[in-house]
Amino acid sequence: MSFKTILAVVGEHGANADIAKAIELTIESDAHLSIMVIGTALQPITSDYPVGTAWLEQRQEEIKALVNVKTAAEALCSQSAISFDIDHFYDDNFILQSNIGVRAMYADLVILGNSVRRERGLRRLVVSAAAFDARTPILLIPSKGNITFPPKNVLLAWNSRAESATAAKDALDILKRADAVHVVLVDPDGAYFKNGGEPGADVAAFLSRHGIKVVVEQLASGGRATEDILTQHALETGCDMIVMGAYGHSRLHERIFGGVTATLLESSDFPIFMAR
Repeated sequence: MSFKTILAVVGEHGANADIAKAIELTIESDAHLSIMVIGTALQPITSDYPVGTAWLEQRQEEIKALVNVKTAAEALCSQSAISFDIDHFYDDNFILQSNIGVRAMYADLVILGNSVRRERGLRRLVVSAAAFDARTPILLIPSKGNITFPPKNVLLAWNSRAESATAAKDALDILKRADAVHVVLVDPDGAYFKNGGEPGADVAAFLSRHGIKVVVEQLASGGRATEDILTQHALETGCDMIVMGAYGHSRLHERIFGGVTATLLESSDFPIFMAR
């Protein structure tokens, strides 16, 4: 695989499972694994200073918990005999996002598992830093099941927008190794500036020139949510990964994700390769 530097961002709870899966992907990719153990710094409840002892004690406990995760991660990585580095970061959201963004700039792929996905604040922060700031693709790891990497059967969510094109191009190495790639359009619009007269034909031709085996599938939503259509179709066709663009915009440095992006970030049981 072309991923030679993998950045895994993990939180405090359930980090060992995420790290174990990151190590597996690192071994399969013959890559270097960089791990960031992160936690949002506890802010004082009151503006009165000096702050109370209870606040200081709780802060120290949270830092200690992150150090424990780091120590366990070091042991797991050492046992696997991989190339790795590990740091822990405990700071406010702005500093955390800046640190993650800088580290993601020098990674080929950012891995995001359940230890971060389960916490809404951390989840949004990492996706903002990696996909929106550093423009580094993210692999969302589900909490259940094993990951086939590279996947054999891939669903590419397509809507003829720049985000989905970026995701397809960033995932080219993955798509080339797949036995089949399902280009899926939900409620396609045949207008020229939408999906074109033959929705999906343009991206299918592009991917085919790279030797990728492509099947274009146009699905009607019937009023159902797009994310439900995608996950159901992935199940029905036996896909083991979804590739899609990350949608959203910046408002006062806060990322506002679109409905499909937000839902799949939080709850999908499929591995998802996401790029902006």
